Order: sequence, then C-alpha cells, then structure tokens
Amino acid sequence: MNFSHIALLTDYGTDDEFVGVLKSVILDVAPHARITDISHGVAPFDVRSGSLMLARAIQYVPKGVIIAVVDPGVGTSRRAIAIEVAGGEGILLGPDNGLLAPAVAMAGGAERAFELSNVSLHLEAPGATFAGRDIFAPVAAHLMNGGRIEDVGAQLDVDALMPGLVPLPSDVNDDAYGVGVKCEVTWVDTFGNCQLNIGADDVAHMPTALRIVLGDDVRRATIVRTYADIPAGALGLVIDSYGMLALSMDRASAAQSLGLGVTDEVRLFPYGDEADTAMTTRVGIRK
Repeated sequence: MNFSHIALLTDYGTDDEFVGVLKSVILDVAPHARITDISHGVAPFDVRSGSLMLARAIQYVPKGVIIAVVDPGVGTSRRAIAIEVAGGEGILLGPDNGLLAPAVAMAGGAERAFELSNVSLHLEAPGATFAGRDIFAPVAAHLMNGGRIEDVGAQLDVDALMPGLVPLPSDVNDDAYGVGVKCEVTWVDTFGNCQLNIGADDVAHMPTALRIVLGDDVRRATIVRTYADIPAGALGLVIDSYGMLALSMDRASAAQSLGLGVTDEVRLFPYGDEADTAMTTRVGIRK
C-alpha cells in the first residue's frame, strides 16, 4: 500500500535541528509525503505522557504512517518496532517501551508487529543515539513508497510487546466521605485544565455535585458542559473534548490554583448536605 500521510510525535522539541532532519530524511526518499506534527513538546523522556498524547490524537490522524519517538533507551537492547493496525491502513513506528501501546489499543489493537532489524533500510550512522533519523525515518519512507511491512525485519508476537503505562481508576471507601473514586491527573493542558483518567460514565452513579479531595485540601465541584458554566473563581468538572473529566476553572488555571500536576492523585465523593467541617475554602479580598 502506498501511503501519502505521515504523522510525527516526539520529545525532540523545536530548538534543535532534530525535527527538521527527521522530516528531511523522509522527504528525500518519499517526496510525496504529507507530514503532520502531532507534537514535539512531550516532556523529555516522559514515555507515559507521550503515550497518552498519542492515544488522544490517533483517532483523528489520517490513514498512513505514524512515527512516535520518546526513547530514553535509545541505542540499548530495546527494540525498534512497526505495528500494523486497522487492516493495514495504519502503521506505527517507535520504540518498544510502551509508547505505542495505548494508541494501538485505540486503533483496534495490533494486527501484526515487526522488529526493524533489516539494517539495509537504515541510514549509516556514526552513533546510536538518533534512531528517529537513522531507523524510523528511512523505514517510514520505505513504507510511504509502497514497501512491504514484512521487509522491515523479523515478525514479532504482538502479545509480547511492551504494554502501556495508562493508569486506571479504582473505587475507594473513606471513613469521612463514604464510597468514591480514586483517580489521577493524566494531562495538564496549556490552559491549566487537569484531565483525569475517568469519564462521565465512571461517576454516573454519583450526583453532579462532587467533593474533590486533594490530600488535605477538600473542594466542591459540579460536573458541567462548558467552562462558562463554572462560576467565577469556582472549580468545576468539565467533560472535555476527549470525553474525560477535567478539573477546570473559567478563564483561570485549575492546575495553578490547586497545585496539581500529572500523576497527582484525586479522589471524588458525592457531595452531601451535611456540615463540612473539613472543607477548605480560599477567600481573596478584591480592592
């Protein structure tokens, strides 16, 4: 199959020449390629965040090839792999370190997988630290030109690939607040919204008004549809564009206000009518 589209996700940043060189290698061999940058702003070495970013994006990426590189083990015995999904309409290239797994699951699961062990498709390299340029880019160009995935190297057992690092929510029973859900922040976006690893279905048995427990800090938040539905200065739970719940404020950063970051624990409980002696309320005086 000849592909025309390739998408890139890396932790390379844009200050150095890494992204430009990666694209140049692809276009030199496959000049017809259309390239989309999903992101090059994954935090360095943060495989978990990169995997979640790719999983969020993959359903909107056109059919073709995806290169994902967040690869702290570059040059070691970790495998470079290609995974075929969606009846061959998509191929993901990247390290076998869990980075690709959540996106592959979102695409319906791995159908075939291969190790990129055919060195005749790679660039000769003076060192082993730039697999994006020397392995993933030329292999992607091979696939873009109609090359067979079978030619990239030895076939692998898809069940033996490194699993993803996606956290799962769990039930929690608290003596003070009752039965609730323990979850965590999986993503803080540019606006300071804190996406949680739960969707609306996970709290469908609860009222829309919830008690948010963040360590010793306890807040009240209501599940709402839009940011504008959150009262000024208050905290809300917005069903975000991916269908997940996000702790948010209207035109303000919930992450900054709450001191939250990725992997921080959040517990949700029904908000009752009882006196809330443990409730923390921050009050500001405006001149």
